[in-house]
Amino acid sequence: MVTRFAPSPTGPLHLGHAYSALLAHDRARAAGGSFLLRIDDLDQSRARPEWEAQIYDDLQWLGLSWPEPCRRESDCTADYEAALDHLWSRGLLYRCTCTRRDIAEALSAPQEGAPVHGPDGLIYPGTCRWRHPGERNAPQDHPRPRGVTLRLDMEMATAQIGPDTPQDAPIASFEETGAGPDGQTGRIDITAQDMIDGVGDVVLARRDMAASYHLAVVVDDAAQQVTEVTRGADLFDATRIHVVLQKLLRLQTPGYHHHRLIRDDNGKRLAKRDDARAIAKYRDDGATPADIRRMVGL
Repeated sequence: MVTRFAPSPTGPLHLGHAYSALLAHDRARAAGGSFLLRIDDLDQSRARPEWEAQIYDDLQWLGLSWPEPCRRESDCTADYEAALDHLWSRGLLYRCTCTRRDIAEALSAPQEGAPVHGPDGLIYPGTCRWRHPGERNAPQDHPRPRGVTLRLDMEMATAQIGPDTPQDAPIASFEETGAGPDGQTGRIDITAQDMIDGVGDVVLARRDMAASYHLAVVVDDAAQQVTEVTRGADLFDATRIHVVLQKLLRLQTPGYHHHRLIRDDNGKRLAKRDDARAIAKYRDDGATPADIRRMVGL
């Protein structure tokens, strides 16, 4: 088993991060496998060297170890570019100029009905899908435009995965050994209708970033041969996107273990701005790694 922990160096790690990292580490070691650390620093506008250094300090203090050097996403943009070129050559991507406000206004029109939310918020109404028909009908070797926001055409993507499959029949699946928000476990099936109605077209690259989280995490997990993705239940719905991308990029689908979230006294999920529950703060106050394990229920 190969697991990983992939924090962003944009603030202090808190108890929720500690739980996720410890759980992934413990599951790998119990199975005689490996635990990997990956730094999710694609968003260079928010990533800071001091927070990356703090990640290493906090995790080592907790007693975790990993092979060096760890993968840093900012060093791997060529991998994401190759994945985008592959999807572009299959006619699955299109450029989008919509802002969040544009999407909200398009969905607020009376004829649209009640807006539907997916893993990334409001489901995109497809405004830009056919704005550049020449690109969609171009030869396969037509170069992909650089420095623009690109979306995955979910309808075309699911059709390529299951060309003769009814939209309400499974086109892909993954094994869940943890539990989703509704307690789902075991084999989780994904249908084309799930993706079209419940997810919609997703951003895979932005003007200011080489790849979105969805694309980067899929490419990274494959490159590191991760066999089990251990992460919070808040990302359960996003797993459908990742499995579809794995199919499109012809990558192996790992197992998934979604875990409960660590919350504050009011039941609110912890965030990086909640410095009072930062690992470093507990450490400075005299807590031990064993104390942290007890706090998160391990």
